[in-house]
Amino acid sequence: MDDQSEPASGIEAFSELERFLQGAAKEQLELGAVERESERRGRELVRLLLQAHLDARGEGDVGEAIIVHSPEGPMRLGYKRRHSRPVLTLFGEVHVTRMGYGAPGHQAIHPLDRELRLPGRIYSYECQRRLLRAVVCSPFDEAIAFIAEMTGVVVPKRSAEQLVREAAVDFDQFYSQRPAAEVKPARGEILVAAIDCKAIPMVKPERALRVVRRSKGQKANKKRMATVAAVHNQAPVQRTPQEVLDSLFETSERSERRPRPRPGHKRVWASLTQDKDTFIADVKAEMTRRDPRRRRTWVIVTDGERALQHRVADSFQSVTLILDYLHVAEKLWKAAHALYREGSPDAQAFVYQRAKRILEGHVDQVVKGLKLIVTKRRLTANKAKTLLDAAAYFKHNRERMRYDTYLANGWPIASGSVEGACKNLIRDRFERSGMRWTQETAEALLRLRALHLSGDFDAHWEFHIERDQQRLYPTWQVVPK
Repeated sequence: MDDQSEPASGIEAFSELERFLQGAAKEQLELGAVERESERRGRELVRLLLQAHLDARGEGDVGEAIIVHSPEGPMRLGYKRRHSRPVLTLFGEVHVTRMGYGAPGHQAIHPLDRELRLPGRIYSYECQRRLLRAVVCSPFDEAIAFIAEMTGVVVPKRSAEQLVREAAVDFDQFYSQRPAAEVKPARGEILVAAIDCKAIPMVKPERALRVVRRSKGQKANKKRMATVAAVHNQAPVQRTPQEVLDSLFETSERSERRPRPRPGHKRVWASLTQDKDTFIADVKAEMTRRDPRRRRTWVIVTDGERALQHRVADSFQSVTLILDYLHVAEKLWKAAHALYREGSPDAQAFVYQRAKRILEGHVDQVVKGLKLIVTKRRLTANKAKTLLDAAAYFKHNRERMRYDTYLANGWPIASGSVEGACKNLIRDRFERSGMRWTQETAEALLRLRALHLSGDFDAHWEFHIERDQQRLYPTWQVVPK
């Protein structure tokens, strides 16, 4: 049932589609075959209609000449010449014929390009948007194949990577200009931030020499740390230490867990290229945009990395810094497994008792108790070191471990938001088998994926188009007759 020639117009394409469907009914073709062929013909039908629409728009002839405003002053462009450019759309390739205005030593300007808001590249903005939507969720090859199947447009992988890099250039400006009213915390809400780090596997700068056996400390793949942040508004939820313990341990007197309010206007993002001080300054800027007059309580949850804590403390004043309780629990489990078999009731009882004391505000008691165990039991060097390291960790961070106060105020005590960001933003996309990244592509994709996970992708895309148009097309005026 294939046609010998392609239809020349939308009317002809529609007639051929109608004849195909009539013939398919007579031949009793299966639905799948009818769907695929109808999609192909339907796409060609819309492409022809779109081409007819572009032809009907005219050539953008605005007069004898135009005046362009440049840093050197106004310039008259009076050389007129008709040009045609291809554009790959969701329905296939179309051509835009438009009038260009030029002058010696000056690139031609086409008024119709700005009227149609054409991109600088051959792919239409909508085609780019669909591809980027797919790329932020799936590997490049899968995303390219998906777009090719859905639209018939095949984008080379190198072009797709370049589109990703270009689409991310307005990321910072988008958030800096976003109206504060859109993300302002409601009355009674607190403002929560969490900061962490996550490694991304990178392409080695030079081809590694083949070795028989790697030396101690030498890694098969190079990784680089990305700094990750999450900022959101949250209604305080008061909890007791027992409620926290019940959520972490299987107990016979497990109380019914109360539903917790979802974070509001949650934004997550990460960066490979920014130094930590600059990144933390961005976190502060995001919180300041939401609450410029500091009318809400600010809470920041971090892990126990001293350098990161010092940077946060130096950047923020009058802010409550909270040590992520899950890091505290991990230290307790390491101490327990130095004394008891993993999975044993004794190990769980050891952690439970000390977790309860810490959550009730008795950190110093736990520190003294761990040191006393080392002395009384005369532990071996390795076991003693594990317990003493935990004791030193708790002592150093005790000012950020006032969990009894935090729980009573309804504040968070764990960085679940940023832990989830590390997983959703980085691990699920950047750490799949065999993936290796260049710094430039990884940084751009981090930004686009952050927009996607924060629910800001479409708003950013419209902002990006507007900025891209400003970069592409200078302002001009028609020369009066």
